[in-house]
Amino acid sequence: MKILAIDTSTMLGGIALMDDSSASGGSGSLIAESRLNVKSTHSERLMTEIEHCLKQSGVKISDIDVFAVAAGPGSFTGLRIGLSTVKGFSYATGKPIVSVPTLEALAWNFPYSRYPVCTMLDARKKEVYAALFKWEGQNLIRLIGETSAKPEEFMRNSLSAAHDERFILAGEGVEIYRDKIIEVMGEKAVFASPEKTVPSPANIAVLGLRKAKAGEFSDPVSLTPIYIRKSEAEVKENAKFKLKNSK
Repeated sequence: MKILAIDTSTMLGGIALMDDSSASGGSGSLIAESRLNVKSTHSERLMTEIEHCLKQSGVKISDIDVFAVAAGPGSFTGLRIGLSTVKGFSYATGKPIVSVPTLEALAWNFPYSRYPVCTMLDARKKEVYAALFKWEGQNLIRLIGETSAKPEEFMRNSLSAAHDERFILAGEGVEIYRDKIIEVMGEKAVFASPEKTVPSPANIAVLGLRKAKAGEFSDPVSLTPIYIRKSEAEVKENAKFKLKNSK
C-alpha cells in the first residue's frame, strides 16, 4: 500500500511518500519526504513539490493507494489548501482519504517517551492550539484533547491532568511562549531540540497507514479541517451580522 501524505497546517509544511509492502512487515518504508518552510503560500509550492517528489521516486499519482492529510488545528488557509488538494486527488483517482490530527502527529516525534508530550502551535491572539499526550505501551493516549487557550492556562491544566515530574514540549507555540511556560512549569519543562519541534510529514504517513489498515477513511465530501475556533473572517462576519440585526 502506497500512501502520499500532505501537511500544510503550519508554515513548515511538507509531503511524504511511504510504502508498507516491504517484506519486513513493518509499519512502512519511507520513500521520500520533503519539507517546505514557505515564505510564499502553500498553494504556490505544493503541487510543484508533489510532482517533483513523485517523479524522483519513480511513482505515478495513479500508483498511490491512499492519501493522508494533516487535518489541523493550524493555519486556516493552509488547512484548506491541504484538504482541497487531497480531495482533488481522491476525486481524480477514486482512491480514499485518511485525516490525521496535526498535534497528534507532532507528538509522534517522541515515541515511547516516559514523560507526557505537550504539543503547541501558535493560534495568534496570545493563544496556542495545544494537546497533551502520554504513551501507554505502544499506544499514544490523549490526556487533554486539542484546544485553544493561553499557554500558561494550558500548562496549569496539564499539571492537573498528569502528575509526572517532567513534560516534553514541542511546536512553534512552545518557542514563542517559552518564558511563560518556564514561569508555570519551572524545571518540569523539557524543551525539544529544533529538529523534533516541527511537524513531520512522515508521521502523517505512518499514522495514515494505520488508519487506512483499520478502515478509518474520511468522506471527501464531509471532511473538514479541525479548526477548533472560528477564523478571523468568520468572527468579523458574525460581528457585522449582529450589528445589523441590532439596529
